[in-house]
Amino acid sequence: MNPVRIIEKKRDGKTLNPKEIQWMIQQYDEGSIPDYQMAALLMAIYYQGMNDEEIWTMTCAMAASGDTIDLSSVPGIKVDKHSTGGVGDTVTLAALPLAAAAGVPILKMSGRALGITGGTADKLESIPGYRTALPEDQMIRQVQQCRLAMVTQSSRLAPADGQIYSLRDATATVESIPLIAASIMSKKIVSGSEALILDVKCGRGAFMKDVRQAEELARILRRIGNLAGLPTTVFLTDMTVPLGQAIGNSVEVDEAVEVLRGRGSCRLRSLCIILAGAMIKAGGVASSQAEGEEKAKNGITSGSGLEQFKQCIEAQGGDTQWIDKGQLTPKTRCVTVYAQKSGYITDIDPVILAETVIRMGGGRMKKGDPIDHFVGLRLKQDMGTFVHTGDPLLNLYMPQGGDWKSIESQAESAVRMGENPRSLPLIYKMWESDNNDLENQDFRTIIK
Repeated sequence: MNPVRIIEKKRDGKTLNPKEIQWMIQQYDEGSIPDYQMAALLMAIYYQGMNDEEIWTMTCAMAASGDTIDLSSVPGIKVDKHSTGGVGDTVTLAALPLAAAAGVPILKMSGRALGITGGTADKLESIPGYRTALPEDQMIRQVQQCRLAMVTQSSRLAPADGQIYSLRDATATVESIPLIAASIMSKKIVSGSEALILDVKCGRGAFMKDVRQAEELARILRRIGNLAGLPTTVFLTDMTVPLGQAIGNSVEVDEAVEVLRGRGSCRLRSLCIILAGAMIKAGGVASSQAEGEEKAKNGITSGSGLEQFKQCIEAQGGDTQWIDKGQLTPKTRCVTVYAQKSGYITDIDPVILAETVIRMGGGRMKKGDPIDHFVGLRLKQDMGTFVHTGDPLLNLYMPQGGDWKSIESQAESAVRMGENPRSLPLIYKMWESDNNDLENQDFRTIIK
């Protein structure tokens, strides 16, 4: 094998055979191929793409570079959930406790914030004492005992993907459908789960801006899941505006608690119920999506979802006293931004708001950047609502000594007014795991 010939072949738009892909991944993982050659291959893939067989081979090669978690000792159908990332996407923190409370065992491995998208691990680490890094045996034991563990991604799972992802981030090749699909699924097929729910985000606040691109990514992800024997249900959801009202780390934990109490953003709460319902169905605890959603709603009204969240936090060393006392985010940091004119809220720009939080220190522009877990913002109004001059638009939670006026102006510019109300779909389409006719399946459109 010659890496230069393989790079040339993909550069010229030709199909790589399985042995060439496997060899490149293995040699790079072992350190025999330098970064600059793998970077060249990634850029060739970015421009020329890969067919389904190439993507499947790359996924398997990255999965084979590390360990596989064995959850066979955990009773029940183990279900995982993954989102491609978006602004105000707090679903994991609320939907997973609801599914676990209904009887679904879940081991959730999450990443950290990078760019405008938040990271579940960072959000959880804003909880005092919460340990996201657990030994594998402890992860498994926790799922056995309380059905839910939310931890950081193990470095022993698909390590080749970890190396390649860092390189993609440094070479502007992150937004490649083949590379995104292989990265996501290489980790999922070795995570020990037996069913997978995927939330593919679409819109200006997500990696995939275009619906057609998002559909293609969804199709490939589902195909890989089926080939791997991992039944995969995929939802295509909107990220034109922030999903929830909170953007940041501790503020999103606060909103997750509100959702588990039946409050919080209507869009966020609706998606949590829908995705938790899909997990409950995939876990064999419900016979239909509708029944799964009813069980998820019951987890809110009965309080069992919130109790499940508390159990998970306490099992991982976290403090839960703040849940009953008030909020995790210090109120002393709060400054309210008020509406300067009256009108219907016709747009909320997720990118501007995410960049505001990053500017305050609540996000990362490159891996390893330190973050302040307690900065962020909370929207006080939803899309389509009418506000009067002087009504509160949002709360900012900033460190002391910040440039308040400039930050206020930036955040305020993200909320736009108009004469007529405007609404957006929450879910565009879904692909159910129990329908094997992938290519010709009729799409289900859900407007919430």
